[in-house]
Amino acid sequence: MDWLNDFKKLLSFASVSSEPEYKNDMEACFDWVKAQVEAIGFETEVWKEGGHPTLFGSWEKAPGKPTLLLYNHYDVQPIDPLSEWATPPFDPQVRENQIFARGAQDNKGQLFYTLLALKDLWKNAEAYPLNIKWLIEGEEEVGSKTLPTILNKNQKKLKADYLAVIDGGIPDMNTPAVTLGMRGIVTLDVVAKGTEHDLHSGAHGGLAYNPVIALAQILAAAKDPSGKISIPGFYDSIEPLTDDEKTFLDFSFDEKEYEETFGASATGGEVTFTLKERNWLRPTFEVNGFSGGYTGDGFKTVIPSEAKAKISCRLVRGQNPEAIGKLVCEWLASQAPKGISVQAHLHPGGGEAVLTSPETKIVKAFSKAYEEVFQKPCSKVLEGASIPIVPDLQKASGAEPLLVGLGLNTDHIHAPNERFGLDRVEMGRLLIKKAIEHLSR
Repeated sequence: MDWLNDFKKLLSFASVSSEPEYKNDMEACFDWVKAQVEAIGFETEVWKEGGHPTLFGSWEKAPGKPTLLLYNHYDVQPIDPLSEWATPPFDPQVRENQIFARGAQDNKGQLFYTLLALKDLWKNAEAYPLNIKWLIEGEEEVGSKTLPTILNKNQKKLKADYLAVIDGGIPDMNTPAVTLGMRGIVTLDVVAKGTEHDLHSGAHGGLAYNPVIALAQILAAAKDPSGKISIPGFYDSIEPLTDDEKTFLDFSFDEKEYEETFGASATGGEVTFTLKERNWLRPTFEVNGFSGGYTGDGFKTVIPSEAKAKISCRLVRGQNPEAIGKLVCEWLASQAPKGISVQAHLHPGGGEAVLTSPETKIVKAFSKAYEEVFQKPCSKVLEGASIPIVPDLQKASGAEPLLVGLGLNTDHIHAPNERFGLDRVEMGRLLIKKAIEHLSR
């Protein structure tokens, strides 16, 4: 593993895009990545619109050959809670053939094996078998705040035939899979307010409406007992998959294994649909956080002045993030009981669902590459999660997108003790090389 020290170097940069104190680490990581990309023949440009810089690399010296656009990101999630890390998050450690560090999988591990693959191809001939463009972002973990503007300004430079978003995963090590699509997302904040300040729960109990109870009741009413979302119009624009489209997908799901792995019972969602349909093909309404009143040590007998919640909705084909977000905000406000005001506000950075035809060349090329690396048939799956910038990348490049990668659900991304298997670095290296070779033919 002559590459291990370089991988550790990349992981040692505390490139946390959401926290200003890591600004210097963000810049140092960007500079390191830029130097690596330039060393393998790419011409580079720094694209910046007030946030963290995006790196654009291009090698376009294969006339008559197609163009592949690659996407990765170099920023990572915050490290909290630090006390739950077995080793420091930016001091990479190898244990049992896995490397532990923030970003080990998401997305530095996948960025790194892509770099290794391109290094191998470059060393062989100081050329690539097709034209390659590479977009490496620094704000994915904060919703790609400035990337839409960057993409809009650079559409001509981004034009490509194929788009590989190397930020995905596989069901398990026995099931190689290409991801044909993913759900969209919209997020919002909601505040239920009663009074300007907290009230004594004895003097005012039975008179003043409690905002915490009011908001809890509203949120509970958003779904009926069967898991169906109760907001009128929420499902109206959905474009369901056709039977032909479903034919290509692997809907198998091991409920027992899921519960053993994650300690969660697979009982959420709409009970009239299968578990995979709920996770892939149906939208969701989730409360991601809820706060209100006194939650410190001891006790404080108050009627809180307000309650707050954070909500996310995963979306499917046909649902527009802005339209659904507005619908949800208006419904929440309309449910306010007398004496309580409810206001909801959309977050920027939502994204539509994405779906790629299994008949495209990029799907066939990566499917073949997965089969050659794993020596097993390649499944076709969807992803319940979202990468909001993918629809924008698709529109800017004019290319069919495909989400690929070797991440596993057990990699602890966005959590303490994130890890990535060293064997998967080598497998990813081979995967990208083979896919590029197949696309060039």
